[in-house]
Amino acid sequence: MSKQKNKDKKPITRETLKFMLKLVWKEKPHLFFLYFLDIVLVASMNLLGVIMPKFIMDEVAALLGGGAVEEHLPLAALYAGISVGLDLILNILDNINGQLMDIANEWFDEYIDVKIGEHAMKMDFEHTEDPEALDALNKAKEGMSWYSGGIHGVLFALVQMLREAATLIGVVALIAMTCPLLLPIQIISLIFITIFNAKNNKIEMDSFIRLSKTNRLFGYVLYQLADFRLGKDIRLYESSDMMCRKAEVYSDESVNEWADRNKKQRKNSWCMDIINSLRDGMSYFYIGYMALTKAISIGDFSMCVSAAGTFYWSLYRIVNGIQEINKKCAYAHRYIEFVRYPAAMPKGDKSVKQGEHIIEFAHVSFKYPRSENFVLRDINITIKSGEHLSIVGLNGAGKTTFIKLLCRLYDVTEGAIMIDGVNIKEYSEEEYRKLFAVVFQDFQLFAFSMRENIALNGEADDERIDEVLKQSGLYEDAQKLEQGLDTCLFKGFDEKGTDLSGGQRQKTAISRAIYRNAPIVILDEPTAALDPVAEYDIYRKFNTLVGGKTAIYISHRLSSCKFCDRIAVFAEDTIKEYGTHDELCGKPDGIYAEMFAAQAQYYLEG
Repeated sequence: MSKQKNKDKKPITRETLKFMLKLVWKEKPHLFFLYFLDIVLVASMNLLGVIMPKFIMDEVAALLGGGAVEEHLPLAALYAGISVGLDLILNILDNINGQLMDIANEWFDEYIDVKIGEHAMKMDFEHTEDPEALDALNKAKEGMSWYSGGIHGVLFALVQMLREAATLIGVVALIAMTCPLLLPIQIISLIFITIFNAKNNKIEMDSFIRLSKTNRLFGYVLYQLADFRLGKDIRLYESSDMMCRKAEVYSDESVNEWADRNKKQRKNSWCMDIINSLRDGMSYFYIGYMALTKAISIGDFSMCVSAAGTFYWSLYRIVNGIQEINKKCAYAHRYIEFVRYPAAMPKGDKSVKQGEHIIEFAHVSFKYPRSENFVLRDINITIKSGEHLSIVGLNGAGKTTFIKLLCRLYDVTEGAIMIDGVNIKEYSEEEYRKLFAVVFQDFQLFAFSMRENIALNGEADDERIDEVLKQSGLYEDAQKLEQGLDTCLFKGFDEKGTDLSGGQRQKTAISRAIYRNAPIVILDEPTAALDPVAEYDIYRKFNTLVGGKTAIYISHRLSSCKFCDRIAVFAEDTIKEYGTHDELCGKPDGIYAEMFAAQAQYYLEG
């Protein structure tokens, strides 16, 4: 198993670096020049710090040894001036170069965030309810951000390794000419340091995988605590203590994992500290002995001490850089894995024909992924073009699941759904989705303008928006908004935004569905938040709202069924009754008749 892991590391690193280098070349190719400039500048500063002190100290030593002041003092001052001047110039250039790199790196951070969000929105809906997919999303976000540092974190680790290599070449030449035995001392120490560091990196990577789910749960609870939209529920149900306790539990799990990781790494870190101390002691003893025996000058002594440290740390950073790049690439590769997350459903390529559409469910059964129980069994129904179908049933009867299957948010487990005689799996996903305008009972409005919330996709036609607002009964309320259709919904991003009532939100969602102008309209509990007068108005306008389009209407209020051509009663995981309102009311002991009588009696008593 461990051999396989070692084999997998190289392809992951190679693939991640290849992906990143190609991305930088495509989007910001000038970043390569900035990286090259960084290598040159930093290597130059490192070598300058090693070499120049030697010349200055040799001149000072000559002065202290009785040398001519007029000869050695000007040279010492010249070397000091060159050292300070070059250091200043190199640092200014490095600072400017760093700022330019930061700008490009910030762009890439935002680019990756957008790409993760884009893929999350476009991947199959089934994945949005799959814990494994949610963990993969969380690993992609964390792996490509603070664990790896993103594009910059990985590529800059590569740049650091290259600039240390450039420094190392110069330093090795200096040491070889003065104190050659320093080389094996540094190299042997580094071998042991690398072994212990590799163990720590493995501990860290294992910890990252274990923390993924805990971080996702902690993030969820943490965001709920800070979400003002939940303020009423939290206060009225006094749930702040419960939510804080949950946050503390997940926080403790995270802290405990970090503590356990540090505990496991502690021994390795101590061993590295001991090795570094022994390395420094042996290096100083050797260089000191060379100086005392006059084998090297005072300036050479200074240069060798500095060169020994620079050599070791450059070599360490190169070896550690390889490990660091492998580790960062392993984290960042989670992003690549996420964008390649396998599709839950096969995709077809057929176009949907224009004109009328006939929907047919043929022996359809369905159970949700990772569930053993069927939600729907042997559903058989045909919905003709232009027909208005009402779906009723108790909660949990499978009504919304029926709609999800028709919209192909999930694929059927058994049987087939056909439109115009073609299995919906064969249609192009983009073409197929254009058939539907849907208002789910858990619809979402966004913190965008009223116009954008209704149009959502494509350019908005204000005249048409006004028309659908009138049809849904929201026009007058929209006219009162301070900035009209430009008014932002909610106040989270705009202090001049508006918070809509429940009924206004539902009317906005209905307006969105009407505006889409799709041939099949699906309304899942569209009047649940409306007052009785507004509800009646929607029912009265129902035929006008959907016109001659095919309409599927889910509601617990059976008075709405009178406006529909057919009614399907869902119970016991299937369609138990099917027919017109009058036909079903005429069935003795029928489910629909009993439900309708119960609701009618409630309204009469009221």
